[in-house]
Amino acid sequence: MSKNLEQIGLKSIVGQYDLFFIDIWGVIHNGIKLHENAVKVLEELSKNNKKFILLTNAPRPNFTVINTLKGMGLNKFSETVFTSGEASLRYILENFKNKKFFHLGPPRDFDLFRKFENNKVNNIDDSEYILCSGLFEEHENDLEYYKNFLSTQISKKMICTNPDLIVDRGNKREYCAGSIAKSFEEIDGEVIYFGKPYPPVYELAATVKDKKILCIGDNLNTDIKGAMTQNFDSLLITGGIHRQEISNFSIENVLKNYDAKINYFQSELKW
Repeated sequence: MSKNLEQIGLKSIVGQYDLFFIDIWGVIHNGIKLHENAVKVLEELSKNNKKFILLTNAPRPNFTVINTLKGMGLNKFSETVFTSGEASLRYILENFKNKKFFHLGPPRDFDLFRKFENNKVNNIDDSEYILCSGLFEEHENDLEYYKNFLSTQISKKMICTNPDLIVDRGNKREYCAGSIAKSFEEIDGEVIYFGKPYPPVYELAATVKDKKILCIGDNLNTDIKGAMTQNFDSLLITGGIHRQEISNFSIENVLKNYDAKINYFQSELKW
């Protein structure tokens, strides 16, 4: 039975855990502004000498997300940020460093491959692999376009730097790289994923051995599935990506629909 922390807060269970993996988009901010209660949680965890990692499926290096958070007003805790982009970057530098790639995503993600940008090609037919960080700005809502565009490229591997399917920027819902990767798999393409819920990102971000761990996030497909896969405890933020589903069908039914289990839930992260 999942426990509701709405009235008693995270402080009621914090002593049970050694390490916290906390999602950023949907928990710490909504894509536009910080959630003040969540920032207070970070401050309280720090005061209590609790180790936490701001673990995000952002298709950019750590420093880019750190700068984004600072731009929103979060000037502390930069050393705790770890991104799916950082995990994929390390893999590429070890395994694909000199191979030509085609970038599938918007220009704002170019920071991801600055170290090897000379390997970028403009014609996908000339590439040896596909680096997917998101959608083209001119095709942000048309997933069918990508199936057609990639239909002749299924012999190549796609590296997906953000497994999220969707994200909410304020009140606007947007597709993420995970939706493109899923479309590629539907036409028999092979995808290498980096980020939640896939195990490597947790081990790259922190030492997890022999620690009691709580994962906090708003996405059942990534944050909660990742916790389940790793046998970590989890706290679902119900006011995030699944808020409308939970409002319409109840949290119990939504969890059943996603075949998900959680230990705790809150409408927003609060101390």
